[in-house]
Amino acid sequence: MNTVTRESATTWVPNEPPSVDWLGRNLDCGSCVNQGLLTEGKCQLAFSCVFDRYAKRIDRFFRWNPGLANDYLEHPYFEVRAVASRSADVFRLVGLMHDPDETVRLHVALRLPQRLLAELRNDPDREVRIRVAQRLDASMLVEMAGDPDYFVRKLVAQRLPLPLLPRMATDPDQEVRLAVASRLQVPALLALRNDPEVAVRRVVVDRLPIGLLADMADDPAWEVRWEVAQRADPSLARRLLHDDEAEVCEAARLRLTTLDSEARHG
Repeated sequence: MNTVTRESATTWVPNEPPSVDWLGRNLDCGSCVNQGLLTEGKCQLAFSCVFDRYAKRIDRFFRWNPGLANDYLEHPYFEVRAVASRSADVFRLVGLMHDPDETVRLHVALRLPQRLLAELRNDPDREVRIRVAQRLDASMLVEMAGDPDYFVRKLVAQRLPLPLLPRMATDPDQEVRLAVASRLQVPALLALRNDPEVAVRRVVVDRLPIGLLADMADDPAWEVRWEVAQRADPSLARRLLHDDEAEVCEAARLRLTTLDSEARHG
């Protein structure tokens, strides 16, 4: 490994930080184990160096030398382990699945095969679990439906097989229920007609068959009734002409005009 020396490079790429190792010490190619790579033009101080603290330089090193990634999976600096994991052999990533640094586990989660990826469903870091929820086969996501982080659950709701999705209709977070409402089919969708959030009920109205909209024409929120008026059949639209909210009445009037025009030209 590189060591602190008296003769170190003092220049670096403009707009990039000074070239020092992960402990803040100056770097010197003269005592580096990769001197041969320097001669071959496969590494360059302050630009492409595996021992540099700056992740971009570490990344350049492995882009130039992907075959060396396996050799650095146990390096004490987490950035080296993380970047090396992008090019390392997949079977070597098992040892990094429970790495103490979440950045390393995040990179590993992007490459693990499904069987091993499933083991990270309960990772302590939300960013890792987010990647798992994005990559894991949908049939294996049900265990993440109760994840403590709402965004993880939202991703699960967007990908979970439809037969398993109704169990998420009572999720405590509005964003999750919105994702559920945007996918559920009738009759399961009916369970959300009385959701406490107006935004969720509006999505329900938008997706229900027209023949099932009547029950929502009495919704306490005028915004929901307005959505109903946008899609109502003639009978329901005429009923909404007498709504207490002017916006709903106007939407019903426009709906009747549209339906009449379609009838005359259809």
